[in-house]
Amino acid sequence: MSADRGGAGAGAGARAGAASSGAAGEGERLQKVMAAAGVASRRVSEQLISAGRVTVNGTVVTELGRRVDPHHDLVAVDGSAVQLDPSRRYLMLNKPAGVVSSMRDEQGRPDLSRFTEPYEERLFNVGRLDAETSGLLILTNDGELAHVLAHPSFGVMKTYVARVKGVVTPQTIATLTRGVVLEDGPIAADKARLLERSAATQDSLVEITLHSGRNRIVRRMLAEVGHPVIELVRRQFGPLHLGTLRVGQVRDLTKVELGQLLTISREKPAER
Repeated sequence: MSADRGGAGAGAGARAGAASSGAAGEGERLQKVMAAAGVASRRVSEQLISAGRVTVNGTVVTELGRRVDPHHDLVAVDGSAVQLDPSRRYLMLNKPAGVVSSMRDEQGRPDLSRFTEPYEERLFNVGRLDAETSGLLILTNDGELAHVLAHPSFGVMKTYVARVKGVVTPQTIATLTRGVVLEDGPIAADKARLLERSAATQDSLVEITLHSGRNRIVRRMLAEVGHPVIELVRRQFGPLHLGTLRVGQVRDLTKVELGQLLTISREKPAER
């Protein structure tokens, strides 16, 4: 995996080179870089460093003279990753149903370009939601982070809320967590719960959490247990929650959200 500016998993060689150059007096002072990244003022950043709350490439740094390369070194404060590259952008979109997860659809269907046009950066989506599914989608220009979060080996948890046909029973919920066999192999939900059901309308609301990235997996699982999906929304992606963001709206991630996202993207799959 190649080193990316501020992205997940910069190469060990690049980190080692950055560390050695820092020791030689090259790079920028750590507290200056932290202040430029919006972590805190330079003085408060110095206090964080002196208190042993800052790491560079996984190693605690307490000396105020430490220099870093903001394009390669990975900095964290209290275990939460910090993005040092101000050119990176991270957005949350509540994708409407009927929009394909592509920046340009060759068939002329509504795509994601309408949501990225207002931004100067060349943005793209992290993973996909099928056209009929609405909900949380990340847009960014951080290719390294996008690759890591979308890769199956990282198994990022995703939570969906589905309105399905039929009255779902506790036995069906147990089947979803125990596992079902689909045409491309067995699959089990990490969590599943019944939110509501209506005998009058003959439908139910189900929440499913799973780490699989297989195509249309939630829809196929629910169809397999006899409850085809009427409506499907992704409410959560890793540490990010859709919250009150309305359908079709876009917003920047908060610093806390970004820190959480970068932190999990920098973990090795074995550690997860």
